[in-house]
Amino acid sequence: MLEAISWLALCLGLICSLIIIIDLFRHPQHMTIMNLVWPLNGWFLGPFALLAYFKWGRIMTKDLNLQDNRSNAAKVFVSTSHCASGCSFGDALGVPIIVLTSMTIAGSVLFAHYIVEFILAYIFGILFQFASIYPMNKEQGKTKAFIASIKADTVSLIAFEIGMFGWMAIVQFFLFNNPPEPTSPIYWFMMQIAMILGFLTSYPANWWLIKNGTKHAM
Repeated sequence: MLEAISWLALCLGLICSLIIIIDLFRHPQHMTIMNLVWPLNGWFLGPFALLAYFKWGRIMTKDLNLQDNRSNAAKVFVSTSHCASGCSFGDALGVPIIVLTSMTIAGSVLFAHYIVEFILAYIFGILFQFASIYPMNKEQGKTKAFIASIKADTVSLIAFEIGMFGWMAIVQFFLFNNPPEPTSPIYWFMMQIAMILGFLTSYPANWWLIKNGTKHAM
């Protein structure tokens, strides 16, 4: 039963991503990096990302010229989506690296996942931030934009990984007698849930970062 639910959730996420991608080809985002952000969010947020894209994401297209009447909460949602997409991409990329290298840290595969995925999530999180900050403020130079990216992403990434890694620990130690392997759809369904929880724990952090001026609302 759980495997069937897992396949359903994974396929639903891919379908949502595909719908977003098709629409982005017709109406590309004004900020280039968001053409990658929205499909990535579609994979783990599924229908919620699809709804958010058509309600809030399409406002930021190059050609539609829609009025931006979004609330502050909606802008924080989009900013969190931007952060979460970089984190989730790095986390997902770390899984096959651990599997192919059979890496362990302190004798634990879970610790290896934590370390490798955190590093990759941090790298891609900063790159995604840089891709949004630098084009808007090219006059400040790449170095300052890179430093601003680190400031904007560090706290929100840590908040994201707290939610994600916490769920991974629950899956590893409490939910299953034999935790699912990365070759199983159940494993990736658990990853989807982990990313959703990471999104939820990073939302307050992004709200605070925007409120104190460290990040700009998107």
